[in-house]
Amino acid sequence: PIKKKMKYFQVPILLILLNSTFAFTFPLSSEINQHDLDFAKQYLMQFYDSSDGLKASSNDNLRANIMKMQNFFGLLVTGELNSETLEVMKKPRCGVQDSQSLQYNHFPGRIKWLHNNLTYRIINYTPDITSSEVVTAIKAAFKMWSDVIPLKFTRISSGIADIMISFAFGVHNDGYPFDGPNGILAHAFPPGPNLGGDVHFDEAETWSMGSNGYNLFLVAAHEIGHSLGMAHSQDVGALMFPTYSYSNMQEFRLPYDDVVGIQALYGSSGNHDQKHHPKTPETCDPSLSFDAVSTLRGEIMFYKDRFVWRVVPRMPNAILTLTKSLWPDLPTKIDASYENVFKGTTLFFKGTQYWAVTGYSTLNGYPKTIASLGFPSAVKKIDAAVQIPDIRKTFFFVENKYWSYDDSTERMDRGNPKLIADEWNGIGDQVDAAFEHHGLINFITGYTMFRYDYNTNRVIEIVYANSEICK
Repeated sequence: PIKKKMKYFQVPILLILLNSTFAFTFPLSSEINQHDLDFAKQYLMQFYDSSDGLKASSNDNLRANIMKMQNFFGLLVTGELNSETLEVMKKPRCGVQDSQSLQYNHFPGRIKWLHNNLTYRIINYTPDITSSEVVTAIKAAFKMWSDVIPLKFTRISSGIADIMISFAFGVHNDGYPFDGPNGILAHAFPPGPNLGGDVHFDEAETWSMGSNGYNLFLVAAHEIGHSLGMAHSQDVGALMFPTYSYSNMQEFRLPYDDVVGIQALYGSSGNHDQKHHPKTPETCDPSLSFDAVSTLRGEIMFYKDRFVWRVVPRMPNAILTLTKSLWPDLPTKIDASYENVFKGTTLFFKGTQYWAVTGYSTLNGYPKTIASLGFPSAVKKIDAAVQIPDIRKTFFFVENKYWSYDDSTERMDRGNPKLIADEWNGIGDQVDAAFEHHGLINFITGYTMFRYDYNTNRVIEIVYANSEICK
């Protein structure tokens, strides 16, 4: 399991948190230690505890809160603290309690600003980036929202603004102290007087305009969503999803779920919006196709745009997340992927480059060019790749042809390329994704998956492409 220190956004709201010390025992699986249990208790108290008349120190309340959290993130609901649950708890996220909503959510009472011309003021600046970069990031974050709603945001340089923005360490006189590096990233207050709408960033973090440290634009856009009245969404593709994930500032578009949510509060901007607002794909959409599929240490990973579904053994439902939440250094969208079982790595292809990871760590020295694998300069993109360990071969599919790679010699076989239709009976002449599982090669073309027996050279079953993730 992933063992990462958790990073938080935080949205201060009026919550009464119990400061009691837990002294009871709770059954732990072999991979969970007492430190993990203490972390989980604090996590659940902050994000899921409502007690419902139970004492905060009761086993029943702990199990109930674990079940709430597992249900929110689409995990197997057991009420037990297992490695999969702890893995999600330790991901970067925001500090407000999570509501059981399948889409966008608002604060109780649908809190919103009652006037459309809002002001904001940047009180101080982080030394991590230039002051002009701070201004650019904050302005772009506000514009992300004002493009779709009839609110106007004006920056002022003095006086009291509707939304006051500052960077601070530790205790900073709002009742919600920061916790140092790699903990809570920032927090914001819902619309209202005094502290209402204000945004505070933890100066102990390393802020950037790119992928290093934490991207100020992305964190600001999330927190401003709270400043406008948005709570957390259960849609993993939404900006208002609790966990932090990096996206390029120039490429980022406000997701559809966030647009619908904020317009439910304020209405549409009335402007002709030509931007694409990406929707999170539906797991059981029969027309769902994939960009790539690979295996990873017993899991099967299905990639679509910026998303990945993880099919984990012994878990009934696939886990949908963002590719960059697992591998921040990879491209947002990939063309092909496969697991090299002989080297313990998984390779990802995008255009003429490829990356290698071990588990959830990207290896140094990448990206490399596909020419280093033996491809001619005419090949600009790999459509699919699959390794067959029994014969120590990896097959790469490019348009209507395929290449055969010898994993023993680490060289391309002679006679490449060959036509797909001539060698792989019944799968057509183009492949979008491929993976080996239980001795069969699974080829995906569009929304169709062909289960292929390599030993008999024939297709033995045809199913929907998403049959492994839609149960």
